[in-house]
Amino acid sequence: MSTPTDRPTERPADRGDDHTRRRLGLVRERRLAVDRVACSGHGVCAQLLAGVTLDEWGYPVVADDRVGEDGRAVADTAVRLCPARALYLR
Repeated sequence: MSTPTDRPTERPADRGDDHTRRRLGLVRERRLAVDRVACSGHGVCAQLLAGVTLDEWGYPVVADDRVGEDGRAVADTAVRLCPARALYLR
């Protein structure tokens, strides 16, 4: 039988992607996502963000979806400037 002192006090580091922790604001790293249905292929996101390229039809492909604190301002600008409102941070 375990006692409260037998339990670890910290959670493992890989729990950072847990949906509940993100919703509560416990995770600082945000992720960039594209609504593929709403996207109309304008390419504004690829012009502003280094981790986004366009496929052969002009639709975005997100290579690295993590957005750190240093790239947050640029990602927020890209989300605001998306003409189809298909780009968002989660």
